[in-house]
Amino acid sequence: MRKLLVASAFAFAACASAPSLADTPAHHATASPISAQRLSDDVKTLASDSFEGRAPGTKGETRTVAWIIAQLKQIGLQPGGPDGKWTQAVPLVHTKLSAGPMEADVNGTAMPLVQDKDIYVSTLRPVDAVTIAKAPMVFVGYGVNAPERGWDDFKGVDLKGKIAVFLVNDPDFAAKPGEPAAGKFGGKTMTYYGRWTYKFEEAARRGAIGALIVHQTAAAGYGWPTIVAPGGENYDIADAPGRLMVQGWFSGDAASRLFAAAGLDLAKEEVAARSPDFHPIPLDAQFSAQLPVTHSTLESQNVLAKIPGTKRPDEIVMYGAHWDAYGIGAPDAEGNTIRRGANDDGLGVAGMLEIARAFKHGPAPQRSVVFGFWTAEERGLLGSETYAVHPVYPFDKTVANITMDILQTGGLSRDVMLVGKGQDSLEDDLARAAATQGRVVTQESLPQNGLFYRADHFSLAKRGVPTLLFMAISGAPDLVNGGREAGKKWLDAYMQCYHQPCDAWSKDMNFAAAAQDVTLAYDVGRGLAFSDRWPTWSKTSEFRAVREKSLEK
Repeated sequence: MRKLLVASAFAFAACASAPSLADTPAHHATASPISAQRLSDDVKTLASDSFEGRAPGTKGETRTVAWIIAQLKQIGLQPGGPDGKWTQAVPLVHTKLSAGPMEADVNGTAMPLVQDKDIYVSTLRPVDAVTIAKAPMVFVGYGVNAPERGWDDFKGVDLKGKIAVFLVNDPDFAAKPGEPAAGKFGGKTMTYYGRWTYKFEEAARRGAIGALIVHQTAAAGYGWPTIVAPGGENYDIADAPGRLMVQGWFSGDAASRLFAAAGLDLAKEEVAARSPDFHPIPLDAQFSAQLPVTHSTLESQNVLAKIPGTKRPDEIVMYGAHWDAYGIGAPDAEGNTIRRGANDDGLGVAGMLEIARAFKHGPAPQRSVVFGFWTAEERGLLGSETYAVHPVYPFDKTVANITMDILQTGGLSRDVMLVGKGQDSLEDDLARAAATQGRVVTQESLPQNGLFYRADHFSLAKRGVPTLLFMAISGAPDLVNGGREAGKKWLDAYMQCYHQPCDAWSKDMNFAAAAQDVTLAYDVGRGLAFSDRWPTWSKTSEFRAVREKSLEK
């Protein structure tokens, strides 16, 4: 096991004065306490060697799904999937690129592009090879088409058969006061237009053969090691239409060199792209690639369980977490190959099991409580999206979704982070629950990361279901021991292990801290499960109209 795991990644998780797990059950105002020790035990199991990193379609999935179902049976839940089953099928296409030549021909000079160093690409097409010969490259700025904001980066450009080159995030992320983009989008708060998924989808809609996003750590919200972590692999929902032949990222350095060779200054073009007057720029460059592809179809599984309601069983309060991680990949510097996903999202799964135990410990809820353990979140929210396309429970009867995806293990905290402030009334429920623990709600300090669009709750939010996301990487917590400075040390250390083998169980992870937030998730959901209240979207939320339309049925 990696020697630096305790020393760097989680050294800030516990301190000499921290109470032991056995002595610190989480505060619980309404029912049985959430057990920090059980959280630890379950995460240790899920992140162990035998689960092999929990990748979809592997032995790790088989063991994970079987283990989750066994726990649910032991707790006393009922199957919640289609036709009274524990699982919902998620048909996927799995692709993996092998090494091969890539280059950009710039002004007649070949510029080799090395996978994982200069560029990172994958494909969603089930083909035997990615074969692209001298496809013209076009710089499309931020690649945003937002009529409601008076913004169109494309200006009718023909992208058919071409490679679209994008900047990451929104036009006003780096805008300075007085620039045309300032205030047009979310400022430092990323909108959906800033997400890489939107950019790839927009390129495909316009007929491009490929799309490359220029990576910048601050604007993307994660570093280059996170970009390359999937190792050329990709997944998609089977038979999904309109996919690019190749998609991925340019390293910032490689993109700068390419633009310079084409007679352009990338930094200056970024400034120009922050204006609605921007027009796409055909680059004097052509992209070529010859990359072997292995592809297969596989059937992964969502796991669904329920506790039937006593008075309004057709109304659903849903909890969600993803069981998958990144499986086995290339060795890290210490030779570790299993990307264990202890916190992301083994801890979310463990938290769901604890919430299920807490519900079963008390009286049966008035509304039904459903638990969705999603597959393929790390591959693009594919498990929850499959559920959203084929819902087992109608969305107009789904009261709310509460999702846990990375919880805080640095130490007991004075606050809890809110992702997506101003979206819906569940944040008021969270504030009330936090007050019972003597805590406050703090708005995410890294809104530029677009976390509201990066977890499984988003698949349901798009269908109008009010959501609440617990995601600890949205900002530095205010720790009881050490304050926000200590919280930042924990966050910075954890991000070094994000999607890496060192996201592993450690005895120094503070599960009492995680239990605080699991308790909040339980309390918010319990308040809805024992009432007839319906959370509402705010007037400014882009999902309000979807909800109102669904409730009219």
